[in-house]
Amino acid sequence: MATDDLVQSAEGLIEGIDPIELEEWYQSLEDVLHRYGPERTEHLLVQLRERAYHRGVMMPFELTTPYINTIPVEEQPRYPGNLDMERRIKSLIRWNAMAMVVRANKKTSVDDPTGGVGGHISTYASSATLYEVAYNHFFHARTEDHTGDMVYFQGHASPGMYARAFMEGRLNESELENFRQEVPRGSGLSSYPHPWLMPDFWQFPTVSMGLGPICSIYHARFLRYMEHRGLMDTSKSKVWAFLGDGEIDEPESLGAITLASREHLDNLVWVVNCNLQRLDGPVRGNGKIIQELEGAFRGAGWNCIKVVWGGDWDSLFSRDFNGKLVKRVGEIVDGQYQKYVVAGGEYIREHFFGADEELFDLVDHLSDDQLEKLKRGGHDPEKVFAAYQAAVSHKGAPTVILAKTIKGYGLGEAGEGRMIAHNSKKMNNEELHSFRERFNIPIATEDVDQMPFYRPDDDSPEMSYLKSRREQLGGHVPARKPTDERLEVPGLDDKSFKRQLAGTGGKGGVSTTQAYGAILQGLMRHKSIGERIVPIIPDEARTFGMESFFSTFGIYSSKGQLYEPVDRIGGNLMYYKEAKDGQVLEEGINEAGAMSSFIAAGTAYSNLGMNMIPFYIYYSMFGFQRVGDLIWCAADSRTKGFLVGGTSGRTTLNGEGLQHEDGHSHVMAATVPNLLAFDPAYAYELCVIIQDGLRRMYAQGEEIFYYLSVYNEAYEMPAMPEAEGIEQGILSGMYHLSSTESGPKQSKRPQLFGSGTILKEVLAAQTLLKEKYDIGTDVWSVTSYSELCRDAMSVNRWNTLHPNEAPKTSFLTEALAGQNGPFISSSDNIRMVADQIREWIPGRYVVLGTDGFGRSDTRQVLRRHFEVDAECVTFATLSALAEEGEFDKGALSGVLSDLGVDPDKIDPRTA
Repeated sequence: MATDDLVQSAEGLIEGIDPIELEEWYQSLEDVLHRYGPERTEHLLVQLRERAYHRGVMMPFELTTPYINTIPVEEQPRYPGNLDMERRIKSLIRWNAMAMVVRANKKTSVDDPTGGVGGHISTYASSATLYEVAYNHFFHARTEDHTGDMVYFQGHASPGMYARAFMEGRLNESELENFRQEVPRGSGLSSYPHPWLMPDFWQFPTVSMGLGPICSIYHARFLRYMEHRGLMDTSKSKVWAFLGDGEIDEPESLGAITLASREHLDNLVWVVNCNLQRLDGPVRGNGKIIQELEGAFRGAGWNCIKVVWGGDWDSLFSRDFNGKLVKRVGEIVDGQYQKYVVAGGEYIREHFFGADEELFDLVDHLSDDQLEKLKRGGHDPEKVFAAYQAAVSHKGAPTVILAKTIKGYGLGEAGEGRMIAHNSKKMNNEELHSFRERFNIPIATEDVDQMPFYRPDDDSPEMSYLKSRREQLGGHVPARKPTDERLEVPGLDDKSFKRQLAGTGGKGGVSTTQAYGAILQGLMRHKSIGERIVPIIPDEARTFGMESFFSTFGIYSSKGQLYEPVDRIGGNLMYYKEAKDGQVLEEGINEAGAMSSFIAAGTAYSNLGMNMIPFYIYYSMFGFQRVGDLIWCAADSRTKGFLVGGTSGRTTLNGEGLQHEDGHSHVMAATVPNLLAFDPAYAYELCVIIQDGLRRMYAQGEEIFYYLSVYNEAYEMPAMPEAEGIEQGILSGMYHLSSTESGPKQSKRPQLFGSGTILKEVLAAQTLLKEKYDIGTDVWSVTSYSELCRDAMSVNRWNTLHPNEAPKTSFLTEALAGQNGPFISSSDNIRMVADQIREWIPGRYVVLGTDGFGRSDTRQVLRRHFEVDAECVTFATLSALAEEGEFDKGALSGVLSDLGVDPDKIDPRTA
C-alpha cells in the first residue's frame, strides 16, 4: 500500500508520529479486537492507560462519546414485533391524542370566549415511539407473580396515555370528550397524571418538574429495601421514568443520581426525551444537551445509551470512512438542529452537508425530501427497542437513555420543531388533513374537520395485536390497584402506648419528641404491624434521641456493613449498625430524598399491594418550607403515613436561630386537603393521635396522612385524664383541660387556648390570673386548629345548602356552647394558625403567636420577645376583659409593670 494511501486511511494524524507507524498501531488494535473481543480489549486499554499514568502521562478526562448511537447497527437485536402493525396502532393513538386536545379546546372556547382548557399535543407527538415500543414489549403490569413495573410518565405526554387507554377500551369517547373538564368528579380526564383525581388510573404525579426523577430513584431503592428485608420479591420490577430534557434543569432531577449508581440500581431506567426544546426556546441553543447529560450521567456512574440517529442514517455512517460525518454531527449545536427541522431539505443539503465536499457527495443520491425526512433516533422503533433491551439487560448500574426527537413531530405547521410547539393545542383544517394523510388515518375526508375519535373494530388485526401484547405483559399500565388488606393495628390499651398514656408520674420531664421515639419503638416491636413500619430519618436521629434505633433495628444498606463502626467500643450497644435487612432508612442530609422514600413507602399499598407504614421525622423547619412540593405530591399520590416535625416551635428550639426555628408549618399543612395536622402538648395526646391514625389509614383504609409537631423541651407529662370525651376532643381538635373558680365579682370567664409547649405558659397564666387578680378561667388544649376549622367549614356549607333542614353543629361550636369569652389563644406558631377558627368563636378572640423571624436565646427570653409567655398571656386576658368592661382599663399600665412586660419593646414581627 502506498504511503499516501496509508495516510488517507488512517483515522487521524498525530503530529510527530510517522503515519505508517500510526497505521500499524491502528491495525494492532483491530487485531486485538478481532482475536479477543471488546471486553478484553477494554481491559487492555485500561491497563495501558494506567501504565501511561505511572510513566507520567496525564490522560485527558473524557466523559462524552461521539455524537452517534451508543449501540452500533451490527449489535442491534432483531425487532421482535410487527413493525407495520405497531406503526398503524401508534398512528391511531397519535390521532386520538391530537383530536382529544383540539376538541376539548374547541368545545370549551365556546363556553369561555377568553380561552379553552389548554393541553399539550407536541410532547406526546415527539415521544410516541418511545412509549409505544415500551408498551408493546417492556411495560409489565402487576400480576400474582410479578410486582409490576413502575412507570413515571412524562406529565405533558398524558394525552397519549389517554388515547392508548381509549384504544384498549379502558376509556370511552365521553371521557376523552371531557379532557380537562373534571366537574363533576369522574366525568372527565385530568390534565396530567393525578392519582387523587383518577385513583384507578394514574400512580405517580409527575408534572411538577423534577419530582418524577427523584421519586423514581428512591422508588427503585425502596423496591430493593422491600426485597432485602424479605417482605416481598420485587426482583422482576423495573422503574421507568420518562423525562423531558428541559426538566433536567430542575435541581431535583439530577440531585440524587449518584445514589442510584452507588446503590447499583439496575432496576431503574430513565428515558430522556431530548427534543431539544423547552417552553420558550431551545434547551441548550448554543450547546448540546445530549452530550452534556451524557457527561453528567457517565460521571455519576450510570450506564448511558444515546439514541441519536434513526436507521436512515446507518448507510451514511457506514460510508463515513474518514469520520467527517461523525465530526460534523458533533460540531452542530442544538439550536441549529432545530432550524433543520423547519428549514427543509435544500437548506439541510447546503448548510449541513455542504460544509464539506465529501459530505455533500455522501448524500448526492438523496432527494431534498428524503433529507428532510431523515429520522432522529427517538422516532425509530428499532433503535429504541435496542436501547430498551440493553437497558433492562444491564447489570450493576442504572441506565439512562438519551433519545433525540423532534418536538411536535407530525404536527407540521401547527408546531413541529417550532418554538410554539409546547403550547400547541389547536390545528386548522389544512393541518388536520395533512396529519391524517401523513399517518394514514382511516377517516373520510369529509369527516376530518370534525376530528372524530377512531378505534378499530374489536376483531380487527390492530386491536387483536394491541390486546395480545398487553395480555402477554400482564395487563394495563398505568393502573392503580390499592390493596384490600386491612392491618390489625394495636388499640390504645396496647403496651406500645401504655407508658406514655400513664405520664411521667413525677419522675422527671420528657419531651414530646422523646415520647414519639418511645411510641415508635414500641410499635416496631408489635407482632402485627412491626415489620411494616418504615422509620425514615435524615441524619438527625441523635438530635431526636433516637440513636438506639440504629443497633436495635439496623440501618438499611444494600451492602450490609463493610467496616467496624467507630462507636462500637467497650460493649456499647448503641452503635451505628448498617445491615442489608435493616429497617431504618437513614437518608443523610437530604430531606428531598427522605420525602421521596416516604412517598414510595406510603404508596406501597397501591403500587405493590402491601401496606407499609412510614414514619418520617425531620427538623420541622426543613419540611414544608423545603420540600412543600413533594408533600403536595404525596397528597396527590394518596400517600399514607406520618410526617413528624421534630424540634418544632419558634421559641422551643431556642438556640438554633432564624433558619431553624419553625412557627409556620401548620399554616402550610392546612393547605393540603388530605393531610391531618396536629400540635400535641402531651405524650398521651400523641398516643391517641397516632393510634387513631393507624386505625383510619390501615384498619379502615382511608387514604390520608398526618403531620405531627413534636418538641424538644422536657417537662412533666400528666396521665391521660379519665373525663369523658377527652379522646374525641384530642382527635377533633380541642378539649377542656382545667378550670379555676371564678372570683366573686367576675361575670365573664376567659377561655384560654394553648397548644404544644406553650400550653405550659397558658396553664401558668391561669394560675397568675387566679392568684394575682382573682379571675377564674378555663384552659383548653387545642391539638388542631386546622381540624376544627375544616369541620366548621363543612358544617357551614351543609347548613347553607340545606336551609329547610335542621342545622348541624360543628364540634367547635358545641364545645364552646355557653361560653362568651373572651377567648385567648397562644401557641408557638404564627397567629395565622389560630386565626383559622376566628369565624366561629362566640366572643372576643385574641390570638398570640410567634410572628417574625426566629433568633437564638433562652426559651423564656424568646417567649417574652414573641409575647407568648405566661405574663403576656395574662396581660392579653386582662386587656380583653377591660375592652368588655370587666376589668379596669386604667389599671392596665400598672399590670404591665407588675408583670414586667415592657410596653415599648420592639415589635417581634419586624424585629
